[in-house]
Amino acid sequence: MATITRIEITHHRLPLDPPFPASWDTRPRTHFPATIVRVFDDAGRCGVGSGDSMYGFSDYEKYFIGEDPENIDRHAAVLSNIEFHAGRPWPLDLALWDLIGKIKGEPVWKLLGGRTNKIRAYASSGVHRSIPEMVEVAKRTIALGYPALKVRFGRPKLEDDLAVVKAIRDAVGMKLELMVDCNQGWRMPWDIAQPWTLDHAMSVAQVLADNSVYWMEEPLHRGDYKGMTELRKRVNIRIAGGELTREPYEFRELLERDCFDVFQPDVVCTQGITGLAKFARQVEAAGKIFTPHTWGTGIGVMGNLHVTAGTVDTPFIEFPFDPPEWTNERRDYMMKETIGADGEGWIHLSDRPGLGFELNEDVLRATASSQATFS
Repeated sequence: MATITRIEITHHRLPLDPPFPASWDTRPRTHFPATIVRVFDDAGRCGVGSGDSMYGFSDYEKYFIGEDPENIDRHAAVLSNIEFHAGRPWPLDLALWDLIGKIKGEPVWKLLGGRTNKIRAYASSGVHRSIPEMVEVAKRTIALGYPALKVRFGRPKLEDDLAVVKAIRDAVGMKLELMVDCNQGWRMPWDIAQPWTLDHAMSVAQVLADNSVYWMEEPLHRGDYKGMTELRKRVNIRIAGGELTREPYEFRELLERDCFDVFQPDVVCTQGITGLAKFARQVEAAGKIFTPHTWGTGIGVMGNLHVTAGTVDTPFIEFPFDPPEWTNERRDYMMKETIGADGEGWIHLSDRPGLGFELNEDVLRATASSQATFS
């Protein structure tokens, strides 16, 4: 039996030039922070995860040192308790799965059930651009082989957002599926704007349905279960959400109340690979779509790819890509190889043990801002 001997957490900041003007944040981002979690066993093997900052984890590392890394349900239960008292600790769950895969000599997607080794990606844009520029983004998306594009709302006027969708549909016809992220489920710390009402969301949904939008994402506040259930009944468009929902009981409510057609939890934000592998199967059994949110580091993308490929069939998975401000190289700077899709939009997972990537230690040293080691 292997034993956990050490947990190491490092923080990094990649300068961004040009800055990234995320559509959900009024302040362009000049740095991309990344937290790297390494967990070591007594044979010298190392599993790696990434996600939230893990500040204050020193208070809890004692619950893992000396334990068997393969006792993953136990570890996930402890992490769930920690999340209640502190921040999101799920990078450790990813690191443990990476280590388990290396112990067993298998990729995580196979350990989870091995449904497929490839998933088709949709290009997820992140920048508010003019109508002509968004039309060019759509054409580029088609040229690169992606089957779908997600458009971000949140411009000063809703009419401007809707005009973007209409212009793209007029320009490319049905060559491209479109998703729309309304970004009403949660807010940045400084943003005190009220979320949309049910009636307002309905009026937007009707326009999106007229333009054959594949899904409407986060149209209401994440806790408005009654509103989302009613919205689904009234409109002819898929409703998506759940990207930053945290507790398992919240997901049960969303599923049982029939709030969504599309569930989008992220392994680095809630329940880790351990919890979401179980939830993904529940979503599929209910006839819904499981397709994670993936806006984070490339390591987080890998975690979401593996949990999805291992457990369910899905039409698309989110692939953050909006150059020049957001590129594969920026997102994956902590890894030796960037994640990419082939000419038809497919991402292929390898048979390498664990999550199947290597850290770029030279880049991590150059971008390091702090380090903590627990043993």
